[in-house]
Formats: sequence, structure tokens, C-alpha cells
Amino acid sequence: MSIQWFPGHMNAARKKAAETMENTDLVIEVQDARIPQASCNPMVESLRNFRQRPCLKILNKSDLADPNATKAWLDFYNAQKGVFAVALSCKKPSDVAKVPGLALKLAPHRGVPTKPLRMMIMGIPNVGKSTLMNALLKKRVANVGDEPAVTKTQQRLYLGKNMILTDTPGMLWPKIEHPTDGLMLAASHAVGVNALIEEEIATFLAEQLLIHYPQFITARYGFPVDGIDAVSVIEGVAKKRGYKLKGGDWDYEKASHTLLLDYRSGALGRVSLETPASREHLLATYVPPILLGQGKSVQTGMEPEQEDAE
Repeated sequence: MSIQWFPGHMNAARKKAAETMENTDLVIEVQDARIPQASCNPMVESLRNFRQRPCLKILNKSDLADPNATKAWLDFYNAQKGVFAVALSCKKPSDVAKVPGLALKLAPHRGVPTKPLRMMIMGIPNVGKSTLMNALLKKRVANVGDEPAVTKTQQRLYLGKNMILTDTPGMLWPKIEHPTDGLMLAASHAVGVNALIEEEIATFLAEQLLIHYPQFITARYGFPVDGIDAVSVIEGVAKKRGYKLKGGDWDYEKASHTLLLDYRSGALGRVSLETPASREHLLATYVPPILLGQGKSVQTGMEPEQEDAE
């Protein structure tokens, strides 16, 4: 299953972000600590690198992520030039209070009345940008919702006299190259429900849980997982919760929804769906699908261009 979701307002948001970046000193990129690289928008990387802007990467929802995986990601990002990464929860005021000081360390030449520190808060939908904005300013200045893409326009706000914040809409990118990235984004609720089938996303999530966190399934739902597959996990959830359709069959759709909600809320436990090592393996082994008109002919074994030349 290949998941793509790029509503029209995101294209406009990208163009506006490119314009604003010119007058920005620092990018604060909010990522999901459970899927840091899958939730890292390559358009944000491209825009800030073009302008050579430093980046404070906030791995939000770290209270929901596997702490060992999060530590590995912090080491990975902090080895990059012009980047400082920190793991926190934007719902914790004590965590958010650290952000202004960290930002100033990345742009020490700014942050005075004559040269306020100009920051752009960026990230994909539903990673917590609006929650961060509201916590930083200690008032509701951005809408917060459980659905992706709540914020649709930029807004510029002042954090004291010496800092200016520009909040940007959550942006995905026009084409998600790796199918597993789309699945991880969908499982973590960064993609609109109109772009996915929950049973397929839950099956992917169940596969990952069976590989990396089988004990969480048993602890949450009370059935053993030895020798079962992902579909059996969803069926097990339906049986334990008593989810049945009118005809008596198990309600896989409702069970899938429950599994996804339990992952997203942390009820399953602290789960990470990728690590730097798994990312490296993905990039090393990924083979792009052959598009129509590409690749060798089944009949002749020639490339299309060779066949045309014959």
C-alpha cells in the first residue's frame, strides 16, 4: 500500500515558507520521536539548507517512544552540522521551557532588542507544532486538534521582546518515496483518514509489534503471540474486546481502530517504529518500483530505448 496525502493548501504553504525562510535565523523542526526520520520533511531540509539556517530538532512525544531508540536518534542528529536535537514532550511546560535557551545557543548573534531571534516552527501535520507554540507563549495562539493539518496559514508572534516565532502549517511532501514511511506516518496519525484504510495500517503496525514489542500485545490484550501473524493480532483484539458484526463475524475494522488508538495514545507502551539502524537498512535495500515504460521487456530482455532503436 502506497500512501500519498498532499492537500492543496500544503503547496501554498511550501511557497510561503520558502519566502519566509530568507528572513529567518533558525528553524525549529518538530518531529515525532516514534518515527523521527519518517516524520522529517525533506522539503524542510532543502529549504533550510539552501539558506544555510541552523536547525533545532525537537523529537516530540518522546514520552511515547522507546527511550533506547530515541537516544540513538539524538546521537544521529547531533552528529550533523548545524543541528541540535532534543527529545521532549510539548505537553510538559518544564520541557518546553528549555526551547528558547537552546535556540539562542544555535544563533548567539541574535536575541537582543536590536536583533531579535527570528524562528520558524516547521514540521509535518500532527507532530505537536501548535502545542509547542501555545506552551511557549503560555496562551492559546494556535488551534490544536487530533486531526492532521489543523493549521493552514502562517502566523507571526512575539516571544518577549527578543524573539519572533513564525508558525507554519503542517506540510507533507508531494511524493512519499518509501512505502514504509507512509505506513509509519499513517499509523502515527500524520495523514488524513481519507488517504488510508485503517485495517491495512493496523496490519503493518501489528507486524512491527510482533517483531519488536510482542510483550506489549500480550500485556495490553491478554493473549499469547507465539506463532501468530499480524491479521491474527487484529482478530485477537476483536475477540478480547468483543467486537462483532451483525452476522457474527469479528469486526476487524473496529479492532484495527482500537490497535491504532492504543499505539497513538501510548496505551500499548513506549513504541518506536524506526531506529537509525533500521533506516540505514531501508535505504541500502530499497528498490524503487519499475514504472510503466521502464525496465527490460519481458519478451526481448531489452531496455525500452533499445527496442525502439531496433
